[in-house]
Amino acid sequence: MAKGKQDEAWEFFGELLKERREAAGLSQSELGRRVFVSGGYIGLFEQGIRKPQLDVAERLDEVLQTGGIFERTWRKLIDKSPYASYFQATADLEDIATKICEFESTAIPGLLQTPAYAEAVIHASNPLATDEYVADTVKGRIRRSAILKDATRPMYWVILHETALRIPVGGPAVMAEQLDHLVAQARARVVLIQVLPYAAGAYPQMGKPLKLMEFADAPPTAYTEAVYSGNLLDDPAVVKRAQGTYDLLRAAALSPEASLALVESAAEDYRRCARTT
Repeated sequence: MAKGKQDEAWEFFGELLKERREAAGLSQSELGRRVFVSGGYIGLFEQGIRKPQLDVAERLDEVLQTGGIFERTWRKLIDKSPYASYFQATADLEDIATKICEFESTAIPGLLQTPAYAEAVIHASNPLATDEYVADTVKGRIRRSAILKDATRPMYWVILHETALRIPVGGPAVMAEQLDHLVAQARARVVLIQVLPYAAGAYPQMGKPLKLMEFADAPPTAYTEAVYSGNLLDDPAVVKRAQGTYDLLRAAALSPEASLALVESAAEDYRRCARTT
């Protein structure tokens, strides 16, 4: 994947971190211990592979006595990002993940959204937003899905609660197109889709999204989201528990074949509705 200005800027962040760390006479492990991350993460920050969260940038400033340079640089880079600040690090990690497992209870995941569906979701959250803002946000969201077209695309596994198929986001025509897109991506073996049906009853992680990511040379992570906030988790015990939750969701979901049949049926229902309205 081609390197953009944003990637180069984070590489500069990493080079600056390495320079200040070495000037302070600290190893990666020693610095990591003082800012409460592993030495391996410091190495990934310095290479520009991973981006620290704001609290880590602030602790780097404190430990290395930089006068706030890492916090200011972090905020400047995040302000230029098309993503919400709490999601930026997760979006960056999607680019290097070898495997992504995702659960959504009420919406189609961003990586699989069509432009019309994404626009309807953004309008619902920002009813007074300008056309320019909506267009830029949609563009950023669709750009993320480029990782699924890459030759080194991750293994992608999605579990959707049936609710996500039944909420008519954008109206029947938009939903028919969106569900057709899901089926096409699954048929092309870009994504493995399972649906957790209403009949499954209570389920783990009720009402909350969950994203698990694995990497070639770094520990796995888990990401969960709440209202205008997100948690990117890398504590091994927490990630292991999140993986167990995903296993329970997968066990309760329909098979991939039955899931696609349900998605196709829902798409046809929306098509019929669109023709009569």
